[in-house]
Amino acid sequence: MRGAPYSGFDDDELILRDKLAIERTLLANERTLLAYLRSAVALVIAGVSITHFSERSWFWVVGLLCIPIGVVAGVIGIARYRRVNGAILQVRRRSTKKAGESSGDAGS
Repeated sequence: MRGAPYSGFDDDELILRDKLAIERTLLANERTLLAYLRSAVALVIAGVSITHFSERSWFWVVGLLCIPIGVVAGVIGIARYRRVNGAILQVRRRSTKKAGESSGDAGS
């Protein structure tokens, strides 16, 4: 996992500040996904509207270009969300596993 954005958390136990930072990052990741999807839907709707109401051929071409660009924007947003969310969840799992091991050692 060398070079990953959260590789700095590999060896250390997370403190409360780090856990809260991960929660903020999760929320920011969801907001980014929603922004991508909002833009994708707007592009698709704009493309459909332009092609439906246009009388000139160059407007029709612009409308047809908006539709696949909107679909691509949505796919990119979903792919980005899944990649970042997976990295965040790996850090979270590692921190709970280490916390469980350290609390188990304290009782022995």
